[in-house]
Amino acid sequence: MQIEADPYSVATKIALNALSRRAKSRGELYAVLLKKNIDPDLIDRVLDRLTEHKLIDDQAFANDWSRSRHIYKGLSRNVLARELRQKGVGDIEITVALEQIAPESERAVATALVEKKLRSLQRESSEVKYRRISGFLARKGYPHQLISQILRDTDL
Repeated sequence: MQIEADPYSVATKIALNALSRRAKSRGELYAVLLKKNIDPDLIDRVLDRLTEHKLIDDQAFANDWSRSRHIYKGLSRNVLARELRQKGVGDIEITVALEQIAPESERAVATALVEKKLRSLQRESSEVKYRRISGFLARKGYPHQLISQILRDTDL
């Protein structure tokens, strides 16, 4: 005789297992549970309970995500906003998280990326260096104006 598990307990276990690997936004957890064919009403109940117990906090998630991805990956605020939206974080939380990244910090991180990239481009011409670094920073989401300023200030 096999006892069937309570759907609420099953959904809670799935959510907690997902959270054990890394912090996730409410939107990410919703998608994980939906993929496991959990009823949307039940998903909301489970996520509300996890939020009450402070296991889900989209603002803290957005703050941590944006800070670490900015520092360690050198991503701009534009790319961070896109990533957070894809993870189901709300616009208010994204705005608050990105306000913590000062324009000076964004410029400093971009400048450090340029200095690091220049080491691998020592044998290239100035035109090639300019083109490659410009494209590199653009892919990280930095605005053209900032890229131009940094490249003007850098000895290529």
